[in-house]
Amino acid sequence: MTDANIVATPQPTVALVHGAFADSSGWIGVIDLLRAAGVSAVAVSNPLRGISEDAAYVASALSQIPGPVLAVGHSYGGAIITNAAARAGNVVGLVYVSAFAPDEGEKLIEVEAGSTDSVLNTALIERQYPVGTGGDTVAEFLIDPAKFREVFAADLTEEQAADMAATQRPVSSLGFVQPNGPPAWKTLPSWAVVSTGDLAAGADVVRRMAERAGAVITEADGSHVLFVARPQVVADVVLRALEALARGAAVPASAAV
Repeated sequence: MTDANIVATPQPTVALVHGAFADSSGWIGVIDLLRAAGVSAVAVSNPLRGISEDAAYVASALSQIPGPVLAVGHSYGGAIITNAAARAGNVVGLVYVSAFAPDEGEKLIEVEAGSTDSVLNTALIERQYPVGTGGDTVAEFLIDPAKFREVFAADLTEEQAADMAATQRPVSSLGFVQPNGPPAWKTLPSWAVVSTGDLAAGADVVRRMAERAGAVITEADGSHVLFVARPQVVADVVLRALEALARGAAVPASAAV
């Protein structure tokens, strides 16, 4: 076979999925670093309306990205890529950033109950939103702006944390109580960033889930929004994942940065 007969496999597009109490703009620092490294990256909006609806939406968005995709999820976004990646059909790997990686049948409310690191429940405000036209409502949650920095973004400046608190997107209670489906991490190679100071998802829960998924784990000092405070850490993990996928293998390993 000559070189002319060899068809190069395209480099995956990196698709970044945000979690609860956030939006796609949080990925800007990571996107800039990936672009500088010659990597195509896009942020996918997460509706934050529940596991079922969000997974269906994100799976559709991922499937419409041309070529292979490396799916990256932050926090609740990790649960969504876990459910959506297999459905999309073009996802070749997963990166969890301070993220949930649930197994089939698990509910995030039960997972979080097992954390001794998370203090998120002490800072949540509940309100209602309408469903359809029948007058029914469902609870949604947001973080008390006065507690946002302490619980969610301790390594950001007060101004940055205040901006995130003011623009946060509430998450439906359905995201915590709906059971998760078959996890993509059982069939796809995965990587994980564990923020050692994560008081929102809880570093203990994130670490346990990453270990169970067989992810290549990188631990780093930082809050739940490490990807905003230290985007280079996340970009480096994504680049290592792309390198491993190009070689056709992911070698289990752990690192601290």
